[in-house]
Amino acid sequence: MYSRHQLLCIRPEAWSSVLDHASVIWELASDERELLVGWAERGWPVIVRRPAPGEARGIAVGLAMPPALGKRRVGLTVPVPAVARTLPLVALEEATASAAPRLRPQIDAVLALGRHLALRPAVFGALLWQHLTGLSYLRPASDLDLLWPAPDRDIQPDLLAGLARIDRHGPARLDGEVLFSGGAGVNWRELHAEIGRPAGAVLVKSMKGTELRCARTLFT
Repeated sequence: MYSRHQLLCIRPEAWSSVLDHASVIWELASDERELLVGWAERGWPVIVRRPAPGEARGIAVGLAMPPALGKRRVGLTVPVPAVARTLPLVALEEATASAAPRLRPQIDAVLALGRHLALRPAVFGALLWQHLTGLSYLRPASDLDLLWPAPDRDIQPDLLAGLARIDRHGPARLDGEVLFSGGAGVNWRELHAEIGRPAGAVLVKSMKGTELRCARTLFT
């Protein structure tokens, strides 16, 4: 029903039950617990992730604490009825206002690349959480994490070469994935490094697990 990186808003009345069944809450400091307890009431979503082996049935989701509270990643499992609604991926242009001014020229270059190739990148990672919560997640060393829809084969080289060029000029390190329609994804850096090699292989991540696949035939 759900795919990696999908955003879900959880019903506030179900959130306390979700936390009651989560052992991780006892590992948190008091300020972390306070933020986590009020997460759903603030309307902040969680993000769908791949379930860990042996994890309880339900939807595997996660959220990230801000760096000021230790930047801990919190994994939870929520029952399907607890989901109030799903949210679309947050487009990069929507999140730009939440980014530091020093990142704006680099983001503008990424957006220009997307317009040129008729691709609309979305965000995850620090910029996503900062945009959704209004809390401070971005640090000087933070990556700019992007999600790209799978490109047609004829523009695929332009996308990868363009990202590599923008990444070289910084200031942020570009990271992220090229996503397939079913939610599986491959890291764009790995794809860029392997696609020109006859036996190049990349790790494809999905809700079911990971799989090594031939980079050259990935989009055929």
